[in-house]
Amino acid sequence: MTALQPSPRTPELQRAYDECRAIAKREARNFYYAFLVLPKHKSDAMCAIYAFMRKADDLSDDESMSIADRRFAMAAWTDALRRARTEPTGDPIFLAVNDTQQRFGIPDSLLDQLVEGTTMDLRERMQGVVDMHVAGKDLQVYESFDGLYHYCYLVASVVGLVCIRIFGYTDPRAEQLAEKTGVAFQLTNILRDVKEDAERGRVYLPLDDMQDTGSSVDDILLATTSAAPSSQTMELIEREIARAQEYYRASDELIPLLDADAREAMRVLAAIYHRLLDRIEADPTAVFRERVSVPTAQKLAMLGRGLLSAFFVRGRA
Repeated sequence: MTALQPSPRTPELQRAYDECRAIAKREARNFYYAFLVLPKHKSDAMCAIYAFMRKADDLSDDESMSIADRRFAMAAWTDALRRARTEPTGDPIFLAVNDTQQRFGIPDSLLDQLVEGTTMDLRERMQGVVDMHVAGKDLQVYESFDGLYHYCYLVASVVGLVCIRIFGYTDPRAEQLAEKTGVAFQLTNILRDVKEDAERGRVYLPLDDMQDTGSSVDDILLATTSAAPSSQTMELIEREIARAQEYYRASDELIPLLDADAREAMRVLAAIYHRLLDRIEADPTAVFRERVSVPTAQKLAMLGRGLLSAFFVRGRA
């Protein structure tokens, strides 16, 4: 799947894309480094999709509102999105996303799944999740990796499937590889956010893996408050690190299947996320003390290599 050639934009559409870029530049962190490696029309499209996801996430995560109010706000926003597909809209994000959809052949179903992923944590009942009360705290815990994979698919793999339509590809194998790469990214996020998620009442480490390693939800909660995980909990973390490392192999296979002008963007994005996982692997106990991150200097170095490679690719085109 390859994009239509860029065409002139109306001033209103250009302003919409500019606003989406401002949002991405302010909020996107790891993603924005990869956007810079793309040709301008593809970079603009990625910013539009990111701004769309950011708005959905902000509505879903707004803890100043009750869960019920957030559900109502998300439903109203989703209705507005669907109306904007067939009716004139003054919303700059919807305007840019509509243009991106048409230019890159992104089906409505994928955007609907993006919204579904952002609203998963607002549901009263979630697939594969059990409600638990541990140490005086109400928690939602995934029963198995199968259930967690479904969650990863909706919140990350769908993003990958949208991105490769912008990047461009012709080999259908790219879709399965993008799905697995999304799972790798989300498992990395889950490992990074173990402490923060537990404090918010969510444990994404699967119960069946806890049982296999002799760990428990109690152990995880204790580790997040004492920063002293048990040997069983460390075995659990190491198991999930190994699983994520295996999924990263998909990104290596995916990159050569993308259009030449987008490969370096995917390489930069995968490198930043993989480096984050490597930092967690180097000191797994850190996830119980702090939010592990990749230093900005390392991100800039990866971006610089990507920009240089992309420059030579475009020079040969």
